[in-house]
This record gives sequence, structure tokens and C-alpha cells, in this order.
Amino acid sequence: MTTVPPSGNDVPESTSAGVERPSGPVLRARRVSARLVLDVRSTCDLSFLVAAARTPGWRVDDELVVHLGGAELPVGARPVEVPVGPAGSGERMHVLTGVPQGELVVEYTGTVAPAAAPDGAGQDDGQDDGPVRPQATDPQQAARDRFELNRPSRYCPSDELAAFAAAEFGSRRERSDADLAAAVERWVAGRLVYTSGSSTSFDGAVQTMLRGQGVCRDYAHLVVALCRALELPARLTAVYAPGLSPMDFHAVAEVRVVRDDGAAAWEVLDATRLAPRRSLTRISTGRDAADTAFLTSLRGGLVLQQMTVTAVLDGDLPAEDGGRTVLA
Repeated sequence: MTTVPPSGNDVPESTSAGVERPSGPVLRARRVSARLVLDVRSTCDLSFLVAAARTPGWRVDDELVVHLGGAELPVGARPVEVPVGPAGSGERMHVLTGVPQGELVVEYTGTVAPAAAPDGAGQDDGQDDGPVRPQATDPQQAARDRFELNRPSRYCPSDELAAFAAAEFGSRRERSDADLAAAVERWVAGRLVYTSGSSTSFDGAVQTMLRGQGVCRDYAHLVVALCRALELPARLTAVYAPGLSPMDFHAVAEVRVVRDDGAAAWEVLDATRLAPRRSLTRISTGRDAADTAFLTSLRGGLVLQQMTVTAVLDGDLPAEDGGRTVLA
């Protein structure tokens, strides 16, 4: 068993959190890929969440190629792209229906680049900010977020953590949203030890907190559950993460932070601190990992035999300064 302790670059306390504006993603291209090899043992219906989201302001050039036993899939089993996730997010699921028995190889490759970078952006200085757009400004969407993403979910039973969260962190009446979110991130980073193979697909935030260890999805689930317990809408986001080691799909939390001036944004919290947040590329967003699984099978039998993920940012990786950050 390999253990990797959290890094020491703590998120600083901020007395001006209510007016500080978050940084956006680095305005440089990302090159991402995923290759999955599956042994399909009986006819399956499958879905894959591996495609980079077609986020407004960014161009995605990508391709999904699927082979069965080295040949093309039957026409009826070929991938169908289905929009998923929040309205306007550009998130996509690929559905395969009636996949026959055999070795299934799924290969996704994509380049994600700014659609129209301002003059001077895109240089390899690690400091070029991507666009930070107002988020959830639609009153109906904001109302849905407030209630739907404050509810307990399969892996984030926030109601079970409400008393603990209030005692440990206080409340929105006493602290700003940004201060509460940062305090949760610091606490989870200090509480857990990153330990590969330490959790199962059945473990949720409470099990993770009691165990004191986990992988990225466990960290994200605990952050999401604690934030919801504090009445901060929170969600889990699957991403490609340049700089992540060991390389894999990555999971982070997003928390809806309202500033003192009333503006709101979904800010990224990654208590693993294993990759710079300004290099991340969104794949999918949901209440927890049940909504963002890269592979789902609804019937039949299969075994995932091999998976390889890559994510590279053009130029140098940006420094992780612990400041407030949003995804594209």
C-alpha cells in the first residue's frame, strides 16, 4: 500500500475573502486522452463520461474511437453522444447499447484550447488567466442550486455531519462563504492522508472522515458533504488534471460562494492538492461520484482490464498559490 501525505501549501486565511475575486483557468491548450480496455462477457449497455466538456469560451477538438475485438462495433452499438450536466455546461456522455461479448477498446483523445484568447494570452508564463464569467446568475438556476445541491446525496450525507460542521466551522451568519469554504478545505487536507486503494465504491464521506484516508473522490465527497452541512451548495466535478501524479481521472469539489457584493461563482476546492487547479479541464459535474462515473454498465457483465489517462498543459504548469479559483 502506497501513501502520499497532503502537501504543505496551505490555503491562507483571508480577511478580505468577501471581495477577493477568484482566478480563472490558464489560457493555454490542454491535450487529454483516455484509453480503456474492457472484457465484455455478456451483452452490455454502457455509458462513458470521458469527453472534455465543451465549455463556452473554449474550443474542443476531440475523437472517440471504439473497437470490439479489433473491428468496428455493430451499427446499433456504436456510441451516441448525449448532453448531460448543468444547463450550458457542454458536458457529454457517450452511450453504447447492445455491445456484444469480446474485448472492447475505448480510445478518447482531445485538445482543449481558448476559443479567442486576448492579446498576449497563451504565453508560457503560467500567469495568464482564463475567462472568469459570472455563474448561476439566472434566479431559477440559483434557486435550484441552493436546494438541490444542499441536499444529502448517496456519497455525501451532509445531514449526518451538520452538528459536527457547525461546531467545527461556525455558520454563514458568523463567517463569509469564502472563509467557510477555505476552512473546510484546510481541515480536510489536514485530516486525511492520500492512500491509494484505501476505499471502495461503497464508501461515502462519513466513512472517509472516520478512516482518515482516501483517494481524490473521497476527499471531494468529504468537502462537498461538509460544505452542504454549512448550507453552502456544493457539487463534485470530474476533471482531467495536468500535473497529477499518479496520472488518472481526478475529482474535485466546487462550492457556490456568494461574495459580499452579491456576486456568486462556483469555486474549486481540491483538498488533495495534487494538481494545480488552474490547469484542470472539466469532464462532468454532479451531486457526487454516482453522477460522474467514467463508466456505467446497466446490464450484462464486464471487467475493466486496463485504463490509461493522460493530461498535458502546453508550457509550464501554473503555480498553485492557494487562492480562490474557478473552472472554465
